[in-house]
Amino acid sequence: MRYLLEALSAGSMRAAGDRLNVAPSSISRQIAQLESQYGLALIEKGRRGVRLTHAGEIVIAHYRNQLADREALRSKLEELRSVRTGQVTAAIGEGFAGKAFTDLVSQFSQDNPLIRLEILTGATQDILRMIIDDEAHFGLVFQTPSDVKIHVRAVINQPLMAIVPPAHPIARKAQVTIAELAREPLCLPPANFRIRQILSTAETNSKTYFQPSITSNSIHVMQDAVRAGVALTILPQISVWSELMEGTMVSVPIADDTIEETTSSLVLRAGRQLEGAPLRLLKRIEFQLRQWNRPIRRD
Repeated sequence: MRYLLEALSAGSMRAAGDRLNVAPSSISRQIAQLESQYGLALIEKGRRGVRLTHAGEIVIAHYRNQLADREALRSKLEELRSVRTGQVTAAIGEGFAGKAFTDLVSQFSQDNPLIRLEILTGATQDILRMIIDDEAHFGLVFQTPSDVKIHVRAVINQPLMAIVPPAHPIARKAQVTIAELAREPLCLPPANFRIRQILSTAETNSKTYFQPSITSNSIHVMQDAVRAGVALTILPQISVWSELMEGTMVSVPIADDTIEETTSSLVLRAGRQLEGAPLRLLKRIEFQLRQWNRPIRRD
């Protein structure tokens, strides 16, 4: 099963052989033995690359569950030894990678110095792929698409907001329209980011389209643009929570139903049971999500 998973992950028998330092024929032979054992084809024949049959998908799902169960067993045994060790890999959307999340991870690391943390960032589709392929224990994403392979552990309403400097005229408004924002210099993420895709729907509905003066896949660039007063941005409050609490930025609701209905979700692969270090961080983030969801008072 390991060889089948490696062939699927690598995309070909040759690439899988290179990864495992074995001959491609050995990979093919092991997969053929599996097919003979189960009496079903596990990969589609005559294709370039490796594509699973339905039976192959079932076998791979079973094998991934076995690997996850082994990891859970190791974590449980570590807990019995009362040693807070282990490794956690979390995948988050770039929009979450602000100071508030960094502070949370830093505090967790200080509280659990023997736990190794790996924090990966990416677009929503990349994060979901990492979750499904068990490359990450769990993830944080905006506006989770429906997928039977994904389990939503927690979800909070997190509408996109106009993020502006405190001295900007829009900061004094109760809400701002898409048309008003379109007249301002904006710093926005690229089109493949979930935030931008949500904005695209709002633009179409209002027949008003943004022409950002700055496009960046870095939340820090967006924050710096607002901080310097050179552009406004559009983000959920969770992205700039610390700055909002400090009063260095102001969030203003956007008058659009599509934007008001956006959510943030804590997700993991359906059927995966987390234990030990991954579960400890998952619970810490789950608790903090509730805190980030509370309204921010605007004086």
